Amino acid sequence: MTAAVATARIVRHAVVSGARDYFEIWTWKSWTFGWLVRVFSQVTFFALIGQMLESPERTQFLLIGNAVVVAGSSAVFAINMTTAERAYGTLTLLVASPSRPAVVFAARGLYVAADGIATALLALAVMGPLFGLSYPWPQALLVVPLTALVGLAAYAFSTFLAGVIIRKREANGLVVNATIVSLMALCGVNVPVQFFPAPLEVLSRSLPVTHGLIAIRETIGGGGAGEILLNAGLEAGVGIAWLALALATFGRFVGHGRRDGSLDFAS
Repeated sequence: MTAAVATARIVRHAVVSGARDYFEIWTWKSWTFGWLVRVFSQVTFFALIGQMLESPERTQFLLIGNAVVVAGSSAVFAINMTTAERAYGTLTLLVASPSRPAVVFAARGLYVAADGIATALLALAVMGPLFGLSYPWPQALLVVPLTALVGLAAYAFSTFLAGVIIRKREANGLVVNATIVSLMALCGVNVPVQFFPAPLEVLSRSLPVTHGLIAIRETIGGGGAGEILLNAGLEAGVGIAWLALALATFGRFVGHGRRDGSLDFAS
């Protein structure tokens, strides 16, 4: 069996295992009336701010931004995986996988990204028309792969962060919340990135969500294909860069944990 085939087999089993975990956590009732209602409420809150300002443009800007960022912020919850695996007593078993630890963890938590992408698309589909947002057809179909790109790029970023804090479980909640708030504040969700000071604008463009969100706004607003493709390419580049960094560093962080005994079974 070649290394590629072995890795593909591990990825398949990790994805299936993660999916089973997901369906143990949620039922269709709890997901619909719990998680989905919460997301719709959040998007509605920010869209209403635009309406209070009596600005259809601002309403559209806030609605799209806060719907799309769900794909990114949901992916960030992948950071919780290392703490959860430690609590279940499975962390050391996962890092003992013959494949690279980053591959195992990234594949096992893909359901987090899938959930965020689906939720973001539903928020756009349901809440947009309620606030007078119209989607150009068939160009609006591009929103689906673009939202998926945002979710996957954010997931690559969160996989890197999961490795960084794998030995520091007490920092898990702080890192998750700080990362979500940072994405909402810096990635053009509620304020265009051009309004930021130059250093913050540079930082925002190195984070997931920023370029993908611009591409989605251009798509819905009837922008040119060149601008959409450029920002989609930049979002893909950011995601690939964070994924490469995760693959390069995750194993080292795990190795340090093995040596100092911090990969234990405690919650």
